Amino acid sequence: MSACYFCQKTIDVKLRIVRDSECPSCGRDLHACVQCRYFDRNAHNMCREPQAEWITDRERRNFCEYFSLNPAPGKGGAGKDRASNARTKLDQLFKTKEPESE
Repeated sequence: MSACYFCQKTIDVKLRIVRDSECPSCGRDLHACVQCRYFDRNAHNMCREPQAEWITDRERRNFCEYFSLNPAPGKGGAGKDRASNARTKLDQLFKTKEPESE
């Protein structure tokens, strides 16, 4: 099962998503970048599909041919988690070690 990016209500992944599909709970657009499995804020063009065209408003419906509903429940936060993990690793890499006491 998937969940709406905006309201977090469950969406049946078997539901046929067309350009003007809306979330049954909140009425927001389902055929939008933030609802797509390829959406990633940290990727080039904010999309992991390299041939996708630039979309200006990623929270509104669009004509992207590569759209596929994100099967992972919850916000499409893959990009946020990835950035947070990278920041943590970078901080640990440059963390100064305390001198050992004798």
